Formats: sequence, C-alpha cells, structure tokens
Amino acid sequence: MIPPTFNGRRDFIVANTRLQRPPHVPELQLYLADEITPIWKLTEEALAEIGLPPPFWAFAWAGGQALARYLLDAPNTVAGKRVIDFASGSGIVGIAAMMAGAAEVLAADIDLYCEAALSLNAPANGVDLAYSQDDLMNAPPPAWAEVILAGDICYEKPMTEAVMAWLGAARAGGATVLIGDPGRSYFPKSGLTRLAEYQVETTRELEDFAVKRTSVWTLDG
Repeated sequence: MIPPTFNGRRDFIVANTRLQRPPHVPELQLYLADEITPIWKLTEEALAEIGLPPPFWAFAWAGGQALARYLLDAPNTVAGKRVIDFASGSGIVGIAAMMAGAAEVLAADIDLYCEAALSLNAPANGVDLAYSQDDLMNAPPPAWAEVILAGDICYEKPMTEAVMAWLGAARAGGATVLIGDPGRSYFPKSGLTRLAEYQVETTRELEDFAVKRTSVWTLDG
C-alpha cells in the first residue's frame, strides 16, 4: 500500500477529528480526536502497519496543555526568541509560543501526520510555524535555538534518557529548556526546577484520572 500523501494525511485529519478548544488553554483551537482507539486503528489502516505508537498529534496531552498555559501566562519566556517545539504532536506548545510572541518556532516531530496537523492547527490560530521531520537527536542541539520546549516526553525509559541527555546538551549550550510533565514514571527526579503546577482536565481515554496534576519545569544549568 502506498503511504498517504501530505494531502491525504491532511484529509484524514479533517475527516476524523474536529476543531476543539483544549480545556486548559481555551485560547487555542486544534483539530483533535474524541476517542483514541478508533483513530489509532484508522491510522494503522491508512499506513497498512500494525503496532504504531499512539497518534500523539490527535490529542491535547496534559504536559502539552500545561506548558502551553505557562507560555501564554508568562510570554516573556519566549517573546522575541527562536524556539524549538520538540516532539510537537498537535503543535499545541509551538502555537502557544507563537501566540506569546516568539520570533520563530520550529515544530519538530518524526511523525509526518504532525506536519499535516500543524498545517491545519497553525492557521486556525492565526500563526505560522516551520516544521521538521528530522530526528533532532541525531545531531547536537541547534546552536540557534534560544528556547527548547518539550511537552509530555517521558513515556519510556530508554527514550526519556536519550531525550534528557539531548536537552541537557542544549541547556549546557545556553538554551532555556522547559518541560511539561504530568508525573510520568520516567520523569527525572533531579536537575530541574518547578516553575508552575496546574490541575489539567484530560480524559480517561488517555489518562488514569480525568484531572492530572501537571507541572512545568526548567532544566537547571
């Protein structure tokens, strides 16, 4: 089966999601799914591949909502700065950064459906973001990035360790690193400072609780 084209992925998103306002950042509008299992199965069918990871682009995960909320409430964090939205998903964090006045945002995600989601979600919020499918961890963190944002990245131990090492290198190079996390099992227990804590409304479709206590952290120097 031939993988869907960009337009095919975009049409798939329009057909299987609806424009919604995430509960913790109602200033934003995103094309989101209501249930995870149907769209997960549909994505596997569209790509003719079983065992794919969840369609992260189709939901406003708690860590991303918290980080987006923080940026909108503390716009000086990113205002006038060059930003990377790492593992962008729906683009919720990168879009919030642009709305908060970032000079530019690169949304990076290896899932090409994220590119299609961004092509819908960014204009729905009146902003423009660049996109990269490259796995940024295959190279040192870009020296131009002044702020790196990462929402909900600590799902698996090996991946968390690799991501945190890469983010640590970015911090050592002078970038500000902000992470949104709702208490994932592999989130580091040291080397970070909590900036804010929120009660984020989510869904039992995604989480073990309908409301998740979620924090925004900055990586220490």
